[in-house]
Amino acid sequence: MNKSESKYFSTALLMDEALIDLLETKDPEYITVKEICKKAGVNRSTFYLHYDTIADLINEVVDVVNKRFQSYFKDNAEKFSRGIENMRLEELIFINQDYLQPYLQFIKDNKNIYRAAFRNPYVMQAQKRYKNLKEYILNPILNRFAVPIEFRKYYISYYIEGIMAIIKEWLSGDCKEAINDIITIIEKCVNPNVIPDKE
Repeated sequence: MNKSESKYFSTALLMDEALIDLLETKDPEYITVKEICKKAGVNRSTFYLHYDTIADLINEVVDVVNKRFQSYFKDNAEKFSRGIENMRLEELIFINQDYLQPYLQFIKDNKNIYRAAFRNPYVMQAQKRYKNLKEYILNPILNRFAVPIEFRKYYISYYIEGIMAIIKEWLSGDCKEAINDIITIIEKCVNPNVIPDKE
């Protein structure tokens, strides 16, 4: 990457972060190019050198967030999914530490992104980040339990919405509780018989 390309990407990153910060408190239709430029420390001509519209910047932000999210998962999700086939049914829980540890670390490291996503889920395309969870973990487990395909969406919605409620609560306290404590809470909610009480 040459110097001009590096400067181009650095400027784009500043505008990405500015938009994420603004989305924490505002709906996208009320965000202006002027606000983005002021927060990013760039001028309007620089914005229009990179993007035609704010929608273009939003699309870029979604791509950047999704790439950043996937970088937290060092282990291949497909490999984990194959392991599901060899587990005993009583060992199968929908969500476990292998998934939760990097997921919660990403949230803690990117609190502003999640606050923006909860405020603007459609704009931030939050559902994209659950694609791997559904494809590689939830659907294979539901398959093992012979849950009919037409009912799986209900099970998946239940688990994802429940986990999101816990994460919203955690975010409201600025993620002060330890990640391992949140993992234990989620695992106990998913299957209260698997994790013993800490007493």
